Amino acid sequence: MLLTIPTAVTPPWTTMLGFSVLPAVVMIAGAALAVWRAPGPQLRSAILHFAAGVIFSVVAVELLPDIVQHHAPYEVALGFGLGVATMLGLRYFTQRLEKKEAAGKEAQPTATGSGPTQATAAALPWGLLVAIGIDIFIDGLLLGIGFAAGAKEGTLLAIALTIELLSLGLATAVELRQDGHGKGRAVAIVAGTSLMLLIGAGIGTTVLRGATGNMLEIVLSFGLAALLFLVTEELLTEAHEEPETPLMTLAFFVGFLLFLLLGMVA
Repeated sequence: MLLTIPTAVTPPWTTMLGFSVLPAVVMIAGAALAVWRAPGPQLRSAILHFAAGVIFSVVAVELLPDIVQHHAPYEVALGFGLGVATMLGLRYFTQRLEKKEAAGKEAQPTATGSGPTQATAAALPWGLLVAIGIDIFIDGLLLGIGFAAGAKEGTLLAIALTIELLSLGLATAVELRQDGHGKGRAVAIVAGTSLMLLIGAGIGTTVLRGATGNMLEIVLSFGLAALLFLVTEELLTEAHEEPETPLMTLAFFVGFLLFLLLGMVA
């Protein structure tokens, strides 16, 4: 049975791409902040908790009601299953890249017999960068999915992803600095990686624009699964690497409540 879903009120594609620029710029700003004065691990954990709460709020308040009200269980199951399978596959691929990168770093000092040289220390960590690039590309696609659901959903998701990418920019720049890269080069590498968000948003905006009926339900369900995976298996997992405190836990609920109220009044 073909769904008769009303066409979502979506802004022009230029506006959607404009919203995708904001997370990319903030990611670069986070990298610049990290090379100037790196935040403490507890502050970064609090930011991750807040970002997880924001994204979870967008899922619960905006995406999930749109999916449930149209009663298309087969399409939802298909889209949700594809989303979970995609995220698990990407995790497996990126983890293999990271392990290979880590093994190469450990083997290098043994080969030289006197520790890593300056050239080795400054080599690009391709495993890390590819993993981050894929993650950001998926974020861009999710932004397109959000705007496919409606202008408000896309705008709230853009703000949520901005907070997430602030933390990612901070962490990536710190990692690059620890590998021996200069401040300017670390920021430039993060800036180049952030372009994957624009590419993903561009593809999501052009491919998903105008999606209706069963296809829209599949797309939204895919985004639902991917965002839940992002919150539970990435943001909160990284946030819990630091000892949990009441303030860090509170940051999650503050983020959730803030965007719950924003979604009600927007």
